[in-house]
Amino acid sequence: MAMPAIRFDKLGQVFKTRSGPTEALRDVSFDVARHEFVSILGPSGCGKSTLLRMIAGLLKPTSGSVAVFGLRVEAPRDDIGIVFQKPTLLPWANVEDNVVFPARHKTGRVTPKDRERAGELLKMVGLSGFEKRLPEELSGGMQQRVGIARALLMDPDILLMDEPFSALDALTREVMGFDLLRIFSERPKTVVFITHSVSEAALLSDRVLVMTERPGSILTEVTVPVGRTRSPETAKDKAIHDLSDYLRDLLLNRHAA
Repeated sequence: MAMPAIRFDKLGQVFKTRSGPTEALRDVSFDVARHEFVSILGPSGCGKSTLLRMIAGLLKPTSGSVAVFGLRVEAPRDDIGIVFQKPTLLPWANVEDNVVFPARHKTGRVTPKDRERAGELLKMVGLSGFEKRLPEELSGGMQQRVGIARALLMDPDILLMDEPFSALDALTREVMGFDLLRIFSERPKTVVFITHSVSEAALLSDRVLVMTERPGSILTEVTVPVGRTRSPETAKDKAIHDLSDYLRDLLLNRHAA
């Protein structure tokens, strides 16, 4: 069996607060295969974003471990990219300079090759011709595309996405989801995708993990029963509708896993 890209092993997290300790995660164990697209659903405050921070090496677990390609995560890694809920672009920098920022941050300089790579990524996300625009000149969806291009600059094998489309309108959100799948079909990535949208999780993922209320643990996992190639027509598939209903009922505690 191939080594998983990501492995959580009996992970727990307790935060110290003024009112006392708060147990955020308890006994979380699961694997993510290389180039698998896994979405995580769960109630607000169940620890979904905390899991991403641990994969990224931004937070150490209180107990248990997180491993990436067999190595325990102890610090941030270059082979992991992050797309946040908001694109957090530098307002004074143009689109191209925002995309090449990871290279500048890592090495202190930007090479012609970095800018060439940025141009390729901006073309991939549909933003050719906008290289010199400032973030304020872009729509919310366009800004999020810049954020995705920036996360891909260093060509990470793993991409962590924390509710990246939650601030977008429904139509833009759906378009961005299919654009994301197209991008990853061209350059496959291992994706861990946090979302509150049941339909989005069902439509984009290979597998969906559902978490309990805090302290968060894995309630169940479901393999999406349609092929990897997705299109707007896939949204009409009965299997997707049935899966969405099942996941929604789980989250509303209408039936057990």
